[in-house]
Amino acid sequence: MTAQDYVRLLRRNLVLIISLTLIGLSIGVLIALTTPARYTTSTRLLVSAQAGDTATPAELNLARGYAQQAVTSYVDIIPSSLVLQPVIDDLGLDSTVAQLSSKVSATASTTSTAITLTVADHNPAQAARLANAIGDSFTTVVAEQLERPVDARPSLVRIDTLEAASVPISPAAPNIPLTVSLGALLGLAAGIGIGVLRSVLDNRVRTIEDVERAVSAPMLGGIALDPEAKKRPLVVAADARDPRAEAFRSLRTNVKFLDLGEGSMALTVTSAGPGEGKSTTTANLAITFAESGARVALIDADLRLPRIADYFSIEGGVGLTEVLIGRATASETLQHWGRGALFILPAGTIPPNPAELLGSSAMTALLNDLKAAFDIILIDSPPVGLVTDAAVLARQTQGAILVTASGKTRAGRLSDAESTIEKVGAKVLGTVVTMLPTRGADRTAYGVYGG
Repeated sequence: MTAQDYVRLLRRNLVLIISLTLIGLSIGVLIALTTPARYTTSTRLLVSAQAGDTATPAELNLARGYAQQAVTSYVDIIPSSLVLQPVIDDLGLDSTVAQLSSKVSATASTTSTAITLTVADHNPAQAARLANAIGDSFTTVVAEQLERPVDARPSLVRIDTLEAASVPISPAAPNIPLTVSLGALLGLAAGIGIGVLRSVLDNRVRTIEDVERAVSAPMLGGIALDPEAKKRPLVVAADARDPRAEAFRSLRTNVKFLDLGEGSMALTVTSAGPGEGKSTTTANLAITFAESGARVALIDADLRLPRIADYFSIEGGVGLTEVLIGRATASETLQHWGRGALFILPAGTIPPNPAELLGSSAMTALLNDLKAAFDIILIDSPPVGLVTDAAVLARQTQGAILVTASGKTRAGRLSDAESTIEKVGAKVLGTVVTMLPTRGADRTAYGVYGG
């Protein structure tokens, strides 16, 4: 993916990202406001071994090593009942040893004999009071119980208070700026993550670049999205100056430049799936060719769901089917439309075997006759991803134009449609993208101009 693709991904999911960021921010604020304030304070205790005034250097080193070894075990003793129970009794606390132990932590450095005793409490004054009381209790326990000599001599280990605990001014938790920022960042990360996941799972083509990556055929044109397209499918005839009409004329120009090496041109227009605008594209393209002075034959070969007769408001009861089974001739069923040389052959009766009729010798003979009389023949065929009719017709013509809809056609289905046509020995001459957005992250030059 290019940098532009990432920017488009973020813009496409902008609402989701902003929403989740605001939700994360709100949760962070809620947690910060509802979390009780917690104050922490610490007292530092120094553990030393007394070797006496007449001790030799060796004895001093031995005492110092003993003190360092004792510190490790003392850290584990501080949160025990041996130290905390006297504090509960002396202060008259209404709590158990386990409850008080959850507020106490002790740490020591491996390079010194100092112990840092930390107490957390919702009351700042109580936190300082507990820290100093626990330090005094620990000093007493070491001197009178743990390191008490058997004779009347003083204890070999001495505990001194380096720094008494003071009453904290500001709470240690909750950290409101940190909590709110963390909530917003988590929401932002969730929004971006879900947006990326949606982009990975959603493989619909949305831009010209997506189509070019899915198929190898060249891009012939793009048609902008028009919410009113169903009400006026023949936009070229209804509003000649409409931007979509200009887009169809640009498409006509690009189709003219296809180097097919023959005088008359017969093209099959199909799509990967239904509802992608192939019939509308075929009809408007036929009108633009007729406007340019070409003799045009428009054939509705969608013998499953024909639409051309309805678009042009002509009688469609007799048409291609009757010609192929020999009940009528092309000259009898072709209907002139408009001021130019546009002749339409509707689908006629829907047969039970469309693929067989379209692949018959009668269809080949019909196309040969039409090529002698017309400059261009456009055939509206069913979606190639659903039935084989379009592939059969593409083989009998000079190739197929593959219509795809932005935001609707999946890239895999579009690639499969191209492969299906090529497997029967036909050629995909080019692609046309319809329903291109005129605004938003996925808008293109076609969409902007069309809007």
